Amino acid sequence: MSPASSATPTATLDDLAAKLRGPLIRPHDEAYETQRLVWNGMIDRHPAAIAECTGAADVIAVVDFARRNGLPISVRGGGHNVGGNAVCDGGIVADLRRMNGVRVNPAARTVRAGGGATLGDIDHETQAFGLAVPAGLVPRTGVGGLTLHGGLGFLTRKLGLTCDHLVSADVVTADGKLVVASEEENADLLWALRGGGGNFGAVTSFEFRLHPVGPEVWMLVVMYPADKTGKIMTAFREFMAKAPDEFMALAVFWNTPHDESIPEGARDVPTVAIAGCYSGPPEEGERAIRPLREIDTPLIDMSDKMPFEEAQKLFDPEYPDGRRYYWKSIYLPDLGDGTIEALAGYAATRASSISSLDIWALGGAFKRTPSSHGAFIGRDEPYLLGIEANWHDAADDEANVAWARGVFADVAERFPTTGAYLNFPGFGEEGPALAERAYKDNYKRLQAIKAKYDPDNLFRSNINIAPAETA
Repeated sequence: MSPASSATPTATLDDLAAKLRGPLIRPHDEAYETQRLVWNGMIDRHPAAIAECTGAADVIAVVDFARRNGLPISVRGGGHNVGGNAVCDGGIVADLRRMNGVRVNPAARTVRAGGGATLGDIDHETQAFGLAVPAGLVPRTGVGGLTLHGGLGFLTRKLGLTCDHLVSADVVTADGKLVVASEEENADLLWALRGGGGNFGAVTSFEFRLHPVGPEVWMLVVMYPADKTGKIMTAFREFMAKAPDEFMALAVFWNTPHDESIPEGARDVPTVAIAGCYSGPPEEGERAIRPLREIDTPLIDMSDKMPFEEAQKLFDPEYPDGRRYYWKSIYLPDLGDGTIEALAGYAATRASSISSLDIWALGGAFKRTPSSHGAFIGRDEPYLLGIEANWHDAADDEANVAWARGVFADVAERFPTTGAYLNFPGFGEEGPALAERAYKDNYKRLQAIKAKYDPDNLFRSNINIAPAETA
């Protein structure tokens, strides 16, 4: 018997089901074993029921039910959060995937997306008008989780984070009411949603400001031998220090793909790769990225001009559903020679060849956005280190998690005052300390807003911020 199978009396769930337009999936239903799964194959949770919501009315019913019955509630958008916060044991999942509509207003340059929309849903609709929201790198990512903790991607240096362009949101709060968060209504809630996570309610729709992008961009994808790490990373550091805002890039300690399209001698070998997007005029793109293609003789150079929507899909194959993932992050205040040497050492000890260390070069609009704009913290940091442990076999869980945690601990000792990007949170195992470290001076303000909109901490299946009065 699963942990959820007797968590709630069937009659009570029948009452909830009668209030929903979408189906309510329970442990005895055939679809349950599939629907409780999320992108990360490490997550194995058993909710009491999964409500496939079709609109805000269904979400309100689920929130009211969870509150009145003292049950945990989690909100599923894309289900791509690496920590698995979309599902909870023994509680109710408000599954928003059916709420994935996207409506573009090209004249106003805004887009409204349902809480279950993915980045790919948004890109498809907005690129029809040559417009875009700065978002992440994997189109199957849900817009909700990405936005609520920031939203890094190939437009970050040009336009900032996804949350920086959040104009308004419809939110079902813990009391079962639908409220609008905007500059005119509940402005404190809008501020909190710009980076403060899923602590304040279930967001049923997001409205974003759009910007001209594409339709074509130049993509840099070049992979160099790992034995040239010092030369490659020094060139990357020096180039990005002067790069135009239109160019966003990250350097990746990884292995080349084991793919038939790759020359046989260059398959599955350690590499330092540089991936980037030049989103300025396409006729300038090839010239702009050329220096990073000519640092040394590459193992592979896949750089090319392509539609922005296709560029967003380039890395999808590397992150399939069901693979096992454990990711952490920490900002780097420098990328000096000692830091580069340490990163190379960590990369050499990876427990899986498909794991990686990703160094995001920040700055540009990311840095210029006023810190008062939202809850997100970290604007002054020049680099973010993403520690990605990726592997296939559950028997290898311990080794891979230990590698990622060991890298994080060593870097944190080297740079003890830096924060974290909470879309790469591990499993949030540090508890409140993780949120306090990430939000720094904004933490107490977030606690006060939490107390206003969710005083009993109903929404706690997340990187939780306790309400002020119970902190």
